[in-house]
Amino acid sequence: MTELEKQREREDSVFYCPECDSYVLIRDYERAELICKNCGLVIRDHMIDTGPEWRVFNQEQRERRVRVGGPTTYTMHDKGLSTMIDWRNKDSHGKDLTPRKRAQIYRLRKWQRRVRLSDPTERNLAFALSEISRMASHLRLSQNVREETAMIYRKAVERRLIRGRSIEGVTAAALYAACRKCRVPITLEEVAEISRVGKKEIGRSYRFIARELKIEIPPVNPVEFIPRFTTALNLTGPVQKKAIELIRKAYDKGLTSGRGPTGIAAAVVYISSIILNERRTQKEVSEAAGVTEVTIRNRYKELVEKLKLEIEI
Repeated sequence: MTELEKQREREDSVFYCPECDSYVLIRDYERAELICKNCGLVIRDHMIDTGPEWRVFNQEQRERRVRVGGPTTYTMHDKGLSTMIDWRNKDSHGKDLTPRKRAQIYRLRKWQRRVRLSDPTERNLAFALSEISRMASHLRLSQNVREETAMIYRKAVERRLIRGRSIEGVTAAALYAACRKCRVPITLEEVAEISRVGKKEIGRSYRFIARELKIEIPPVNPVEFIPRFTTALNLTGPVQKKAIELIRKAYDKGLTSGRGPTGIAAAVVYISSIILNERRTQKEVSEAAGVTEVTIRNRYKELVEKLKLEIEI
């Protein structure tokens, strides 16, 4: 590994301030410094600017001056820096290769795969990141959540937190932690459904890596589930707005404390649909929210009583 690569690895390994444990860092490229926004500590200096050496002033100039491939990504084990030999046995003009050339390309392709996965860590990352991509595709997660998941898993590998645990369990836990960190409304049960391990193992791995990596995960807010549930039930904007209003009133009265966020969100959506004459049954809300009808009824009775709502059944 060259000195440039070593310095980049050292820069990538710093994700929080060692002085105040803050995760809010500022990269000042003019001074080539990495600064903590909270306490002002200069964590790194003499940073390397990995951007292009040229300037552009419009999109046409940008397209003309681009000379490289896609940007680096943490969702690939080699960060997208290595090359790939295409599986099609055709030349640059689209013509079929001769048998001799085909045999040569076959050998090059085989050695290319071996070089890309040269050590156990690379093989671990390749399998784990493909598993993350599979689960993220099932859950239709955005690219930033996938990048965050890959970052969490890479840090777990660097800290040697994978030993004694299954790769599937840690990848699912990293995915759930990334969703929580990015405030994506996904429950642990939904992650367990598309994972190859059980909910109990995912929860255990999630608590472990969150503690060891000092991941600041905000508490789940029931408001985050409202747009998802109203969309699944084909409800209009006023119902969504009313549901968010009811959740805020319930929060002010302390009714959300100690209750499951999905149950609270499902109950206020059910109440809002009745109030605004877009009535949905408890069974329909239950199927959309993934909670039982009993939970919806219990939260419904509690909210109607404590918030003094007038509901016409």
